[in-house]
Amino acid sequence: MNQRAVAAGLAAAPTPATITIILNGAAPQTITVPDDSVPLLYVLRNPQPFGLKGPKFGCGFGQCGACEVFLPDFGLAARSCQATIAKLFAFYAVFHVPVFVPLKVLSLEGLGTTANPHPLQSAFISQQAGQCAYCVNAMIMGAYGFLHARQTSGNLAIPTDAEVKDYYTNSTFTDPTVTPNKVTPTPYLCRCGAHLRFIKAVQTATPATLARFAKGMI
Repeated sequence: MNQRAVAAGLAAAPTPATITIILNGAAPQTITVPDDSVPLLYVLRNPQPFGLKGPKFGCGFGQCGACEVFLPDFGLAARSCQATIAKLFAFYAVFHVPVFVPLKVLSLEGLGTTANPHPLQSAFISQQAGQCAYCVNAMIMGAYGFLHARQTSGNLAIPTDAEVKDYYTNSTFTDPTVTPNKVTPTPYLCRCGAHLRFIKAVQTATPATLARFAKGMI
């Protein structure tokens, strides 16, 4: 918001923005929002055109992971409640991606299907990792980003209990669009007490997930 407008007690005029999104490999959809401060989460959950149910509004501050999605072009796991349209365009600039290139978004729904689930989804089901399941989007998409980063760094070992705990508890996001880079805590929160099952599910899914990454698959 314009600071002079704030000082005057007035609301600054909104800045409309148009962005094209490829969600889970589907056809591109061009969306215009009335204000570039609209979070990606709102766009994804809006019944038109996407209507997603996986990413959820949790804390609203990027501190729980319920809204997490993965942005393949940037290699980032993103808290979509904080990823405003303006922030996404800033990512485009930092990663030198032309603004006319559609934004690729991978959500929980895009990992797999009921008939052909992703290894992470299968592992979370087999380990009964979740109770109320509100946090499951956070835990699965967080695990996806965690294992993606391990693959990228060449670490193909099954993570230890301590490594998974540390990731879920002490994960951070370094914002490349801010100088100096702003580091924000991004823990993954669950109130139900299924934490030990989350760890086991991640470990169970690691070999098949890393094998998929090695083949260029989701």
